Amino acid sequence: MTNEEILEKLTGIFHDELDNEDIILSRETAADDIEEWDSLSHIQLIVAVEKAFKVRFTSSEIQSWNNVGEMIDCILSK
Repeated sequence: MTNEEILEKLTGIFHDELDNEDIILSRETAADDIEEWDSLSHIQLIVAVEKAFKVRFTSSEIQSWNNVGEMIDCILSK
C-alpha cells in the first residue's frame, strides 16, 4: 500500500471510530487537532487500525507517534 492509500483507509477508520465525517486527515494531523480524539478514543482507534491493517503495534511504537504520518510509517514498516 502507498502512503495515500493508507491515509485514505485511516480517514475512514477515524470517521467511524470518532463518529465525525468532517475529519480531514493529513500526515501532520495530531490528537490535539481533533476534538474527539481523546485517550479513550485513541485506544479504540489503535484497535480498529490493527484490525483493518492486520498488524499489531507495540506500546513503544504507539507512544512514539506524534502524528498520523508516524502512524502511517509504522504501518508501512509492518
